[in-house]
Amino acid sequence: MMNFNSVIRPIACAIAISCALNATVEAQKDSMPAYQISPSPEVPVSVTFAGKKIDCDRIDMYERLDRELTSFVYGHTNTLITIKRANRYYPVIMPILKRNGVPDDVFYLSAIESYFNIRAYSPAKAAGLWQFIPSTAKQYGLEVNDEIDERYNVEKSTEAACRYLKNGYAKYGDWATVMASYNAGMNRISKELEHQMADSSFDLYLNEETSRYVFRILAMKVVMEHPFKYGFHLTAEQLYQPIECKEVEVSGPVDDWSKWAKSYGITYAQLREVNPWIRAKSLTNKLKKTYKVKIPYSDELYRSKRKFKAYNQQWVSKK
Repeated sequence: MMNFNSVIRPIACAIAISCALNATVEAQKDSMPAYQISPSPEVPVSVTFAGKKIDCDRIDMYERLDRELTSFVYGHTNTLITIKRANRYYPVIMPILKRNGVPDDVFYLSAIESYFNIRAYSPAKAAGLWQFIPSTAKQYGLEVNDEIDERYNVEKSTEAACRYLKNGYAKYGDWATVMASYNAGMNRISKELEHQMADSSFDLYLNEETSRYVFRILAMKVVMEHPFKYGFHLTAEQLYQPIECKEVEVSGPVDDWSKWAKSYGITYAQLREVNPWIRAKSLTNKLKKTYKVKIPYSDELYRSKRKFKAYNQQWVSKK
């Protein structure tokens, strides 16, 4: 006859062990985070911009930079795409900045203005990589109408941005203040500097957008100079490449850009992609101006035929 205790004891032991394990698991749950850990990005004690060291020890300076760093680090999509696109425009923009005596770091102004989206268009009707509104674009020599909008021309809009920024530097002698004026306008920044008896935009009390603006530029510079440190892992093959083109001069009207494109062996869509400043399906060109229209070489349109290059080695992870 089976002993009653010999049956009960193993069952009791099993129950006791199960209870102990459950208690351990519950205790571990209480000590573990319920969601994925999101560490706060490291905020540098200072940032060098346009050759000038900007100290971030002051509480408001630290917190403003911290906010923008956190935004870029955890806004993965925009930041990652911005770095990829930057590789396409870096070899175009940087020589223009250098030629005009504008600091290399101004490259990051374009990054936060448009995320290097050539089609960028804002509710305020600002357009292109440098986000000019129509009146300012025309003031600085860009053509803007229903058929042609040179705000979308990378080379010409960068030249215009340089003219604006150099005027600002001649006025303020401080690139950070020039950056603030790019957002708010020189008249506004000049008035606030006078009324608030300040020497730099860092000391101004401004609306939130402008107050954040320069720190967004600084944060983008920090992330793009150390992408792997802030969680972005890229290879040269993942960076968007410049598209090499030949140029064809157009000095008269074009009845149909689609037919024109086809005559050069490309589609209308491909024509518009490399010439986003073309804004209509035809060109009247009553003044008979000469426009340089880009035609991409066929090998440039296929990844399998491309060579991949990182134009800034800081953007790719070291193996």
